[in-house]
Amino acid sequence: MRDSPLLVFADDWGRHPSSAQHLTRRLLDWHPVAWVNTIGTRKPAWNWGTVCRGLEKLRHWSAATAEAPSPAPWIVNPFMWPWFTAPWDRALNRMLLCRALKPLLDAWPEPPVAVTTLPIVADLMDKLPVAKWVYYCVDDFAQWPGLDGEALRRMERDLVARADSIVAVSETLQDRLSGMGRESLLLTHGVDLDFWQAPTPCVRLDDLPRPLVLFWGVIDRRMDVSLVRRLANDMTAGTIVFVGPREQPDPELAKLARVALLPALPFEQLPGLAQCADVLVMPYADLPVTRAMQPLKLKEYLATGKPVVVRDLPATRGWHDCLDLANSAAEFSLRVRARLRDGVPDGQRLARARLADESWDTKARAFEDAVFASCEPRRR
Repeated sequence: MRDSPLLVFADDWGRHPSSAQHLTRRLLDWHPVAWVNTIGTRKPAWNWGTVCRGLEKLRHWSAATAEAPSPAPWIVNPFMWPWFTAPWDRALNRMLLCRALKPLLDAWPEPPVAVTTLPIVADLMDKLPVAKWVYYCVDDFAQWPGLDGEALRRMERDLVARADSIVAVSETLQDRLSGMGRESLLLTHGVDLDFWQAPTPCVRLDDLPRPLVLFWGVIDRRMDVSLVRRLANDMTAGTIVFVGPREQPDPELAKLARVALLPALPFEQLPGLAQCADVLVMPYADLPVTRAMQPLKLKEYLATGKPVVVRDLPATRGWHDCLDLANSAAEFSLRVRARLRDGVPDGQRLARARLADESWDTKARAFEDAVFASCEPRRR
């Protein structure tokens, strides 16, 4: 199993710290890895965000392949067509990907195991000489705002039916996959306690009025504006801060009193950002997409030692003894203001000790076992 190659299809390496990237970093000492930066799953739109993303992809494509700063895999930047709706869209992308990957696969001494976090590679499954296909199911992308949901559903059905094995990050996703007739291995996200608990200088937040209630991550239509509005109205001082890329969030969010929307920070600065906060929050709406997701930031929030208040969702419910859950705007406001006043209760602080069993190193070992288990060449 050791030294067996790995071919990963996922989000752009280094663009944001996905679970696939956390796991892959820990396998680099044992396996040669090629990471394929895919085009993504968002429909192109005529806005500034799409223009910036398009320019970023053009820079990647001009490089084609690259060895990223160590430790990192070999990066492949295949040219791709940014649509998957019509059969000819999929056929074109299949041709482009096969052409880009064939020289790499021919150069390897043995077929790699292919792992994908995205359904868009379903059309490659009988075209590439790989040992097996593993679907690492991290989300229900068909439910995400702004994505081509129907095309993703069609491709995921194909992928699930033909994958050799499936790893899911939540029981909700396992149940969904079971409804498609496939069983899967459960592997929840991990956390790097040393990274989040190391002494680090506080990141300045433009001298915003304190106390600070903080969210970091993608700011989009999953945010529940009613929760934020009620909290903003009930607070007598301070600021509710959202830090991250904006993907067409509800315009009302930026209009609320006490709310500040700030651009994303590098991942390395997030522990310092957390140290500036008084309470960390996840004001998600209760939607199909949020009921399916497994947010990486949940365990990261808990690892910081800060008070945490989140929406009551399947992904957060299992950590109810470590944080505060809220089902309504009134309850969310009440819980946040109580944590601003009282800090983390002793019971929650003690319960967070179980984070020690959730390290990315432990998760990577389980992922390696799952990915390379019964690794026999596929019949083609």
